[in-house]
Amino acid sequence: MFPLRDTITYHGAVIATIGLIILNGLVYFYQLSLGVEVFQSLVYALGFIPAAFFENPVGEFWTIFTSMFMHGSFGHLLGNMWFIWVFGPAIEGRLGFNRFMILYLLSGIAAALMQGFFLPESTIPMIGASGAVSGLLGGYLVLFPRARILTIIFPFIFFFFWLPAPIYLGYWALLQFVYAFFELPGVAWWAHIGGFVLGLVLILVMRPKRIYKADPFWECWRDYC
Repeated sequence: MFPLRDTITYHGAVIATIGLIILNGLVYFYQLSLGVEVFQSLVYALGFIPAAFFENPVGEFWTIFTSMFMHGSFGHLLGNMWFIWVFGPAIEGRLGFNRFMILYLLSGIAAALMQGFFLPESTIPMIGASGAVSGLLGGYLVLFPRARILTIIFPFIFFFFWLPAPIYLGYWALLQFVYAFFELPGVAWWAHIGGFVLGLVLILVMRPKRIYKADPFWECWRDYC
């Protein structure tokens, strides 16, 4: 299922959302500009490798952050950035720039550590923003349980469905557990789960108190939460 937009129409400033998309894009195209061989070497140098991390946690901790901003292909980049674009604005509108970035970065850290915990001997570098993005999805589920997501359900590519956010995100989370259980290769499924779970928990602490005011933002909050 591929999300197109949500029903949260008032977002406010989306500086962090747009900034993350631009930054990730710039990093990817810079990688491409260096050539294939350098590209691959950077993946191993800056990606998160569980075996290397547990051998030298202090020396390798920084790769958790560098790995969040690297992607292996344009499709990989586009998928992650699209999810940020669809789900990020509403969350940033609720949390503001600082708390949004804290949620994003801490979810990325949790994602890498979860992947490393379940595959501690792996020497395959993990790169991509999907763990941090998964934290945004967990936060979105808590903040906007009454929102709906306009979705294309494959292979019915010409059919569009407005799905309640809990159904869409619950189905997404279930797939991550199933894929992780069966160890489907090529994707860091446990990283998705780690980011998502931390997003669920962290947002309970970070979300502002429910206060209604005569303002479009608060009306939107009342309508969809």
